[in-house]
Amino acid sequence: MALEIDLADRVVLVTGGVRGVGAGVSRAFLAAGATVIACARRPADAPVEADGRAIEFLACDIRDADAVRELIDTVVARHGRLDHLVNNAGGAPFALAATASKNFHAKIVELNLLAPLLVSQAANAVMQQQPDGGTIVNISSVSGHRASPGTAAYGAAKAGMDNLTASLAVEWAPKVRVNSLVVGPVDTELSRLHYGDQDGIDAVGQTIALGRLAAPEDVGRCAVFLASPLACYVSGAALLVHGGGERPAFLAASTAAAGQQQS
Repeated sequence: MALEIDLADRVVLVTGGVRGVGAGVSRAFLAAGATVIACARRPADAPVEADGRAIEFLACDIRDADAVRELIDTVVARHGRLDHLVNNAGGAPFALAATASKNFHAKIVELNLLAPLLVSQAANAVMQQQPDGGTIVNISSVSGHRASPGTAAYGAAKAGMDNLTASLAVEWAPKVRVNSLVVGPVDTELSRLHYGDQDGIDAVGQTIALGRLAAPEDVGRCAVFLASPLACYVSGAALLVHGGGERPAFLAASTAAAGQQQS
């Protein structure tokens, strides 16, 4: 799908931008013409490209404040500016809250909430000095807005990210716009780990109003929109990217003969 957004003179940093949702975000910005720098702890397993152009990769552990400062300094030294940041890096393995260790919970919150704040602080310091300012898009999750059994600390961190988004949007205005994408299930390299085989993935897709999991590029296009001039009056927003959401469980359990209408 061709994008009607031209970011040809813009520089974008995507954390965790080499695989999964992050790779989809990187490809969407490449398709819009932007220069894309993707950071992660290790390089991509396969090239991340779009329209004959590829990402620049920089290794970084975004939990390390010194490494983050070096990352932002390197981007500015190479390109002279930083226009857009997408805080995508994050995630969590399955672990029941009752038995997971204090250290486990702390690391999940650090990766999914505190690390994006570190990167945002460093990026904001650059954007505030630029005539055109900049934008930050935080990749959040529906897990922060509903029960998240097995990933409780992750859900709590994502809820925190959406609140952080609203706060930073006020603190850093008018130079920097800050928004989040509240993302539902996405079909990535890890889908089988979470949902089983293809039948399991398809079955999960059928619980979503639009009948499928998101593709990484679905998320990427929304990030491009929020970064673009088309969203110039959008800040502090949490955009739902969840395909209409999950069908309520009671609809599947109901024995009503027709309509299964909600009262």
